[in-house]
Amino acid sequence: MLVDSHCHLDFPDFEGELPALLQRASDAGVGLMVTISTRVRQFDRIKALAESDPRIFCSVGTHPHNAGEETDVTTADLVRLSAYERCVAIGEAGLDYFYDKAPREAQATGLRRHIAAARETGLPLVIHARDADDDMIAILQDEAGKGIFPALLHCFSSGRRLMEVGVDLGLYVSFSGILTFKRSEEIRAIAADVPLDRLLVETDAPYLAPQPWRGKRNEPAYVAHTAKVLAEVKGIGEAEMAAATTANFLRLFSKVPRDAVTAE
Repeated sequence: MLVDSHCHLDFPDFEGELPALLQRASDAGVGLMVTISTRVRQFDRIKALAESDPRIFCSVGTHPHNAGEETDVTTADLVRLSAYERCVAIGEAGLDYFYDKAPREAQATGLRRHIAAARETGLPLVIHARDADDDMIAILQDEAGKGIFPALLHCFSSGRRLMEVGVDLGLYVSFSGILTFKRSEEIRAIAADVPLDRLLVETDAPYLAPQPWRGKRNEPAYVAHTAKVLAEVKGIGEAEMAAATTANFLRLFSKVPRDAVTAE
């Protein structure tokens, strides 16, 4: 069984389509998915999705694009909301200097608050990093010095150095449909060097559909194709990759019940 460790089922792209979407995911061998929070103030909507089907879990957090809107969200708020039984992660939070939709100071402050929540709760932090490798490395190393925290670098499209620092700090690395793009040779080379026991797969749906659906709306079923390409990159079979990434998911997302992998 495969897990889509990162999707956005609350986005308008999927309105009214959840039953069909879940069926297509099941048909593709995708048994679990985590719908990721981008605004803490919309957590009730995320919770409703997680409550709608046993295959869906959720996170709570503020995307760096929205960091300027939620400067009042505290670590205590994140810890309190994450107590919801189907909330299994903190985030996504991080740094995005490509779009720079929020002040960089607000992004950094928000990231550190999310790290503190991950440290306090033991829930994994879902990290968004784009065009901000140096600052991300500095923050991760500084925060690791204050105490370990579980985390993953989601939708990895950064440089090798960030991957190496992340792995050294105990983080996991998740790959999306970007891995399958024709011009993603550098990302595939990085993926080849990530230890097998630190790899996850995701869609980031509705964005970043893998080949051959690139440019179209993404959905959880398509994570199977990303896992296929990742297996080729690592030189192992698809079944072995599915088993490894699911085991890694359950190890990192430790709040997910072990029997959830057989839930239908």
